[in-house]
Amino acid sequence: MRVRDLPTLTSTRPAWQKGAVALLFAALTFGLGYLAKQPLFGRIIAFHLPFFALCVLTFWRAKDRDVWFWVKVGIALRALLLFSFPNLSDDIYRFIWDGRLMLNGINPFDHLPQYYIQNGLDLKGITPDLFNRLNSPEYFTIYPPVAQYTFLLACWLFPTDIAAAATIIKLILFSFEAGSLFLIVRILEKLNLPRKNALLYALNPLIIVEITGNLHFEGGMIFFFLLSVWLLLRSNIPAGRNFWLSAVAMSLAIASKLLPLLFLPFFIKRLGWRKSIGWFSAIALCLLLLFLPLLNDAFFQNFGQSLNLYFRKFEFNASLYYLARWVGYQVKGYNLIHVLGPALATVTFLSVLLLSFTEQDISWPGFFRRCLFAICIYLTCTTTVHPWYVSLPLVLCLFTPYRFPVLWSGLVLFTYINYSYEPYFENLGVVALEYSLIWAFFGFEIIKMRTPKSDISTHTPPF
Repeated sequence: MRVRDLPTLTSTRPAWQKGAVALLFAALTFGLGYLAKQPLFGRIIAFHLPFFALCVLTFWRAKDRDVWFWVKVGIALRALLLFSFPNLSDDIYRFIWDGRLMLNGINPFDHLPQYYIQNGLDLKGITPDLFNRLNSPEYFTIYPPVAQYTFLLACWLFPTDIAAAATIIKLILFSFEAGSLFLIVRILEKLNLPRKNALLYALNPLIIVEITGNLHFEGGMIFFFLLSVWLLLRSNIPAGRNFWLSAVAMSLAIASKLLPLLFLPFFIKRLGWRKSIGWFSAIALCLLLLFLPLLNDAFFQNFGQSLNLYFRKFEFNASLYYLARWVGYQVKGYNLIHVLGPALATVTFLSVLLLSFTEQDISWPGFFRRCLFAICIYLTCTTTVHPWYVSLPLVLCLFTPYRFPVLWSGLVLFTYINYSYEPYFENLGVVALEYSLIWAFFGFEIIKMRTPKSDISTHTPPF
């Protein structure tokens, strides 16, 4: 027997190391999913920080041959949370409320929640106890059709058991997440980018806890968006089956969360005007079919009112808006959100159009860069940035040289400090530190890419 054929401890050590790291990931996932609670900020950060550090370290040390192992670990970590109750968000109660209304044959957009309680309507599952758990009972629902139909399915299967219904929603989001991980790797391969970029999403604690753990439908939006792009990348026949299926997938992404609407202008130069018109028409038709069961006069009025309130009343973890609000206080002496919110939304719209019209690189890596810039402009200008909103820029950055969204995903959970004390107030020091670090790192990346012998397509990011 030759020496190189002898088994050695060093040949098996990497497998043991990976197994130990996977178990550590599982322990941290269990801590975030089962032991951390919204008011327990110290516990959240105690699990999140080592989790995030381990994610980045694993990405650094991973080899290309390790990618599918770590993707499977990421799927297992999400499966670990299937039976945990959402502990960092109380949105689940609005999900159940909307689902039970639909189970009673009532459009959830018809009335405010208080309408059913004040009028004493006898509806199965619509109880004062559930009403008292809603976090925004004074607002109309804002969840699009894919989310609403998921709520309906969960409540149909378990009409009286909130925890069991939550598990059904988790299973659906878990399926979306598993699909997203597969698509991320395949798209990276198609674009000749490092496959290990997928680990920054697969093992990221923000993604794991906020989507599978806390049931945010960014998971559905991301899956269908990636599926749409993947089908276009595989569409070898002009206007063939994959082309039209891509339009269906994009409509499902928009019907999960409206944000992919921001990205539609970036398809025009890649598809051409003629194909774009057909593709957009197919998306519009699919959206009409998806929204049709919910459409009535009340829907247009109340859903529009919810969107209007989102830009005119809600405030959380904003950046540019908070600076503009401070200026408004100095000049007018009161909060100008009713003006600033719509004005900044207009800035976002015009900026996205400008990004589209001035685009010269019509490659697919260029597409992802434009989408990343668009969503970051939106999040910079909006009045509300919850932690799970960072999931979209995070997944987009995997196909670009930029890594500032990765840092953002590590910092944004610090905003949970605002729920750790009474009475509630927003800790603007945390917000200032968060955005100072993010924009400083973004500036560093821009400078590094513009230095001689640096090219945006080949730049190696720090993580």
